[in-house]
Amino acid sequence: MATGTKADPWVLNTAPGNSEYTMYRDEEAEPAVLVCQVGSTKLTYDLRAIDDLHQWLSARGEWVPLGAADEKKAAADGSVEAWGRSPENPIGGWYGQRKGYRGRFGMYLPPLLEELGLAELTHEARNNSMRAV
Repeated sequence: MATGTKADPWVLNTAPGNSEYTMYRDEEAEPAVLVCQVGSTKLTYDLRAIDDLHQWLSARGEWVPLGAADEKKAAADGSVEAWGRSPENPIGGWYGQRKGYRGRFGMYLPPLLEELGLAELTHEARNNSMRAV
């Protein structure tokens, strides 16, 4: 299994399995971030997202829709995407760091939690969900 460093990133696929991307930790950044490279686009998310999302899913104890959406689109209520930008989450808002590219939390974080053994995902063509393990 990859170590999640820039030299040895996690190579992941979106839940439907139709798009490959890489993620790695950058603990030198302030705050520490997860770097998500999707083609030529670089997204960054607060590194706390891994533990915080796992805790939220564990507390829910049920399947939660991913609800991935771009930053400018509304996220479905109760979805992973909505939680990743909610003022009610532990950081009080967006885990995404780069304005204009803060969305898609529900697209790129869930497969990482699955890779780390913290969650399981459905892998349908649409409307995927996840839950903590």
